[in-house]
Amino acid sequence: MNTPVIKKALVTGGAGFIGGHLIEALLSGGTEVVVLDNFRTGNPRNLDGLPVRLVRGCITDRAAVRDAVKGCDTVFHLAALVSVPESMERVHDCVSLNVTGLLTVLEEASAAGARKLVLSSSAAIYGDDPEVPKHEDMRPAPKSPYAITKLDGEYYCALFAATGRIETACLRYFNVFGPRQNPRSAYAAAVPIFIRRALAGEPVVIHGDGGQTRDFVFVKDVAAANLFAARTGGLTGVFNVGYGKSLSIRELAERIIAQTGSRGGIVNEAPRAGDVRHSLASARKLFSAGFTPAHDLEGGLAETLAWYRSEAGSA
Repeated sequence: MNTPVIKKALVTGGAGFIGGHLIEALLSGGTEVVVLDNFRTGNPRNLDGLPVRLVRGCITDRAAVRDAVKGCDTVFHLAALVSVPESMERVHDCVSLNVTGLLTVLEEASAAGARKLVLSSSAAIYGDDPEVPKHEDMRPAPKSPYAITKLDGEYYCALFAATGRIETACLRYFNVFGPRQNPRSAYAAAVPIFIRRALAGEPVVIHGDGGQTRDFVFVKDVAAANLFAARTGGLTGVFNVGYGKSLSIRELAERIIAQTGSRGGIVNEAPRAGDVRHSLASARKLFSAGFTPAHDLEGGLAETLAWYRSEAGSA
């Protein structure tokens, strides 16, 4: 496989948590970056100090997409309606953003002569199938409009690649965590919520018995996986992005409490309806292609905690 240079890249949803880290990685490699974001959920702080060209607009706005993708050889498509609960309440909006928006980006990227598009997909596609680890050849079992639209997106990416319009790769993220993840969002992930409560000396709340397991992956490795997929010519299809290691929610809470010195303890509340019991990635396909994470869960947690401590100190 050849290794193309990314001279100019478009990052849709670049003001998001993952997008900000991806942009930093791109800039460090000398890539010129364009960001397309309407700040529906993105945070302008994630772009602070980053020398990017910002196009304010939605991925369903063809004129904005056409303007943003002009001259770009690579597209990282992160923009989406990402909340599962919100997707259940706003199905049409979810389809508009996650399917129609992606199609608009695919069409305009192809027309602009972009070489590759990397889609941010999701492990939610596997649904509640009890088989672990989750591997890319499993039959999809999406249980929400969010997951269904992400699967639709993968099929459209495959179609555009098969017809020679643009090379595509789809990355199914598992449980991403890291600095700048919003702990106050109504749909926040476990890691930032646990850290915020522990640093405040408040009880860490676990839904259920805490025995449910997840494959937590550090955001900087997710950004690196995007770069790897984009830079590896001929790398197409669907790939899990995780460490291939599981940790229970209770163990996660205990580690965060120990590392923060919190005395708030753990409180168990009623399980959440539809919560998947076990989620673990088979990372073999991406690793076999040549990708090696630079971090692990322990190091990622330490770096994340350090960031939240600094934020708490400056508040």
